[in-house]
Amino acid sequence: MKNQVVFYALSSKFVDEKNARRRSPQPVQEVIYYSLAIGHHLGVIDCLQPRLRCPLAGYLQWIACLPEESEARRKLAGVQRFGEINIDSSHTHLIALALRDAQAQMNAEQQAWSQQLTALLQQMTRDPALYLMVRRYDA
Repeated sequence: MKNQVVFYALSSKFVDEKNARRRSPQPVQEVIYYSLAIGHHLGVIDCLQPRLRCPLAGYLQWIACLPEESEARRKLAGVQRFGEINIDSSHTHLIALALRDAQAQMNAEQQAWSQQLTALLQQMTRDPALYLMVRRYDA
């Protein structure tokens, strides 16, 4: 996975029941299960699956196609700066529009990545609990 950027999508959540039971009395355990529905977690493990991979150099060229001062480009450039970013339902519209508007500047490979990412963003609009974690691997 050297010199790659990987987009992971939330595939499922589960409660680490053994730890939750050991650490929590029964009324608290009920709150833990309820917390799955509201997105806050204690003893909840998120399971992520890779959904899109691209070489780091290609990723940087791809996001360079987006308008220079756009919020979408700033967000996606965070992968280079921080090594990892999260994309949640508050980002879906701005990223999808920026990808759509930049299609003419993209090569075929970048357009394919845009289509894959847009499909993931559309899934997120249907289920706001979903999110993407984007990670850079360069070592």
